[in-house]
Amino acid sequence: MQTIQHRHETNIYGEIKLFAGTACPQLAKRIADYLKVPLSGRDVTLFSNDNIWVRLHKSVRGQDVFVIQTTSTPVHRNLMELLIMLQTMRLDSAGRITAVVPYLCYARSDKKDKPRVPITARLVADMIEIAGADRYMTLDLHAGQIQGFFSIPGDVLTAFHLLTDYVKKLLPELKDPVVVAADLGFAKKGRNFAATIDAPIAFIEKRRIGGYDQPEAVSIIGNVNDRDVIIVDDEVDTAGSVSQAVKLVKANGARQVNLVTVHPVLSAPAVERLSALPLSQIITTDTIPIPPEKSELLGGKLKVLSVAPLLGEVIRRAHEGRSVGELFDE
Repeated sequence: MQTIQHRHETNIYGEIKLFAGTACPQLAKRIADYLKVPLSGRDVTLFSNDNIWVRLHKSVRGQDVFVIQTTSTPVHRNLMELLIMLQTMRLDSAGRITAVVPYLCYARSDKKDKPRVPITARLVADMIEIAGADRYMTLDLHAGQIQGFFSIPGDVLTAFHLLTDYVKKLLPELKDPVVVAADLGFAKKGRNFAATIDAPIAFIEKRRIGGYDQPEAVSIIGNVNDRDVIIVDDEVDTAGSVSQAVKLVKANGARQVNLVTVHPVLSAPAVERLSALPLSQIITTDTIPIPPEKSELLGGKLKVLSVAPLLGEVIRRAHEGRSVGELFDE
């Protein structure tokens, strides 16, 4: 009698097929190297009318496909490329399709905090699902409720362990280190960061005046006097908040100041602001590629940690039907 294979067995979706968009080729290559699986061939063409065209070199019928594409600047080009690649996989009858999005765009637009405004993060989630994704993976969402915008299952990961492990190695060189949350919205994550490295926590109180990108740091809750400061935030966009935070902690007697962030968005004029600040280190990840010209301006201050091993291991576990929580003792 022929043996029946049950769906809980591994490899029910065929082999792993990794595809990279054009947004983060180096990260995709690092993930492929970690998994010892080559990136599959595809053509991505931008026509003169700004339309994007995708063609796969080989069929993915019945395969377990992972599309790696971050959605940083240029946001709409990268997002649309992701959606078209997902639909291409669906139309080629892939067994399962996972959108691997290290940085999810529009994550700040997660609620109606004013009249007559959109919830664009929900729209992005809907588009990823409709385009053909069966699952998604992403890192350090700006707000946890964005997970609820997806109807498909996913893995919302964090670079928390990667960053804290690196900072722990710096602790012997720091004097009375204190973690400073860049704003009260990051208070819970900042507290967890501080607890993990066994350091006290302080908070920057700020408010936004005028436009969306004009933060004003008004006070600091906690003691930073004669201490080495570690400012933590989930992302750095224009670096306005960071600039205010650094100036405020220095005005309150801080010694050296380090910056830790997951997503280096670095919109203009972020790099110019950061390079002018008295920062000892800027510690971040490769969820968003930093162009060489920006890296050069930041010089030896910049330390980029790769999330490739984390994403690679989660891809492997998703493919094999194994727990992801075990990675974090959950």
